[in-house]
Amino acid sequence: MNDTGVAAGMASGRTSHTHRLRGLAGTGFIATLAAMVATTLAAALAQAVGVDFEVPDGGETVPLSGFAVVTGFFSVVGVVIAVALLRWSARPAERFVWTAVSLTAISLVPPLLSGANTATTTALLGLHLVAATVMIPTLARSLRTRTD
Repeated sequence: MNDTGVAAGMASGRTSHTHRLRGLAGTGFIATLAAMVATTLAAALAQAVGVDFEVPDGGETVPLSGFAVVTGFFSVVGVVIAVALLRWSARPAERFVWTAVSLTAISLVPPLLSGANTATTTALLGLHLVAATVMIPTLARSLRTRTD
């Protein structure tokens, strides 16, 4: 009995699967960096035109580095979701878009409840959308190319 073809096929399938996951993770990492830069630059621009980013709870001002850190953290969460869907979903791109858009909509609630002034609230909402605009299409496109 010749089992070498079966073993080679199984090993090749694992390699291909691992390659797809690593490729998606690499794309996600680059998109995360891009989202961090985009939100930080947008926040700096907002500050330059007078947005103070002061949140009444404690009266502290959100520093520019805070935007990068929070964007990076939640972008990595998005990449983990995308990797999980690539691994366990029959339609990962479609499921990812629905999940990410839903989570983005939920993320818009805290700025609205923060009690910050209108300029700060509007800027925070915009920054959430900037990060989503970078991450969601990039990861969805990457999921589609890896499943076709």
